[in-house]
Amino acid sequence: MEIQHKQLAQGSWKKLSLVEQMANIGSEVERAIKWKNKNNVEYKQLAFDRALELLDLTLVDDKNKKRLKEITRLREALADYFVFKNEYHSTDKAWHNYFHAFNYAARI
Repeated sequence: MEIQHKQLAQGSWKKLSLVEQMANIGSEVERAIKWKNKNNVEYKQLAFDRALELLDLTLVDDKNKKRLKEITRLREALADYFVFKNEYHSTDKAWHNYFHAFNYAARI
């Protein structure tokens, strides 16, 4: 898979706080949900891939060491929702609510 966020991967991502990182991940998840609901599989997959890329950058950011369990569980739950059988019974609304708090916090 080709890196989509080249500047972020080169170090800009680590300059963001965890809240800002999560808000950006949430933006990609929102895009994936939008395209899923419009039945555009290709665009949904592209947005989901970008969200995973940002999650992976978050996982290797040293300041997030104490949050690895939550971040890896988030990655697992998103994969379950978008790719697998949705065994966790996630919903669009639940994802919106989860990431809304980060978007709000990042703005203030």
